[in-house]
Amino acid sequence: MRTDMRAEEHAVPDRAAGVDGAAGAGETGGHDLRHHGDAEVRDDGAALTDLAVNVRTGTPPPWLRERIAASLDSLAAYPDGRAARAAVAARHGLPVDRVLLTAGAAEAFVLLARALKVRRPVVVHPQFTEPEAALRDAGHSVDRVLLRERDGFRLDPADVPGDADLVVVGNPTNPTSVLHPARTLTRLARPGRTVVVDEAFMDAVPGEREALAGRTDVPGLVVLRSLTKTWGLAGLRIGYVLSAPETVAALERAQPLWPVSGPALAAATACVEPRALAEAAHAAHRIAADRGHLVAGLTAFADRGLHVAGPAEGPFVLVRTPDAAGVRRRLRTLGYAVRRGDTFPGLGPDWIRVAVRDRGTTDGFLTALDAALPSPGGGRADPPEGGGTASVEG
Repeated sequence: MRTDMRAEEHAVPDRAAGVDGAAGAGETGGHDLRHHGDAEVRDDGAALTDLAVNVRTGTPPPWLRERIAASLDSLAAYPDGRAARAAVAARHGLPVDRVLLTAGAAEAFVLLARALKVRRPVVVHPQFTEPEAALRDAGHSVDRVLLRERDGFRLDPADVPGDADLVVVGNPTNPTSVLHPARTLTRLARPGRTVVVDEAFMDAVPGEREALAGRTDVPGLVVLRSLTKTWGLAGLRIGYVLSAPETVAALERAQPLWPVSGPALAAATACVEPRALAEAAHAAHRIAADRGHLVAGLTAFADRGLHVAGPAEGPFVLVRTPDAAGVRRRLRTLGYAVRRGDTFPGLGPDWIRVAVRDRGTTDGFLTALDAALPSPGGGRADPPEGGGTASVEG
């Protein structure tokens, strides 16, 4: 664990990719690492159309609800995760000792931060901020590799310091929607280094191309998966870790007893069965088509300064637009919530993230965005009054 104090970094978008030092557990360069999309739809945002959270709409499906409901009859018993663990292992063609079930991927980040003895952890940004937050909470100093917009937020393994012994990267990455080639990520591996690949959204990619889940030939590889996004189980908390047996054992020792509830174990078993995998594959193709419709609509606003980062491969799209905070506020008055981007290291105040939804929802959003964006002449058209809920920044 590092205890040296290092200069606070300044995350600057669209610059040469490089390493920024982060001083300590409490210094984050001005980014709120604990802000997540659900904050946009709490309280006064509860009535808004949600394009801020990346959970697939219309989930969980009825058959999954029934499986979870059936598990309630056994609530008096302590959870036994052996069957679910075996089912996940079989889904990825792995032995059981390479699988650890967790209360969502977020718990896995906490376990990694607490259980692994690392000296120089590096987080590749922009990405989901919870890995860095967990490392800081565990007392680590964290370095950041900031990817640049003009390179499409793509990773060059050479940008990662050679002495980094823990590297965390998302694939596809939240919020950039970049899908890094598997060969790029495997180049990060080296003796004495743990490479953590967050594949929470990989099942939303048709064919799960570039996935590393199930690979046993990459030394130090840790793959995280979440079942909450595709199946609408964010409130149930279920995910898993795939890694070498010794890493799994170390993480398991850091877990409390019975960390995953009985209903969550039932969901895990159900979501890796052939029927569920086929349904998820179909949903991935539908998401890709709906994303294409969203991107086409967004690019129509290029003359008003809007830029779509891409190519997008996840169930969300990253957008840069002038006066993004004002655009977010005006969208809220029109009934739509999107995710602010300035809490992600490597992004500034001109970014928002938009979740992929069905075409009808997207068309309504694009109409609202037309009213919320600055006009081509540099001003903006105020939205009509009375169309939603007032915004609260933060």
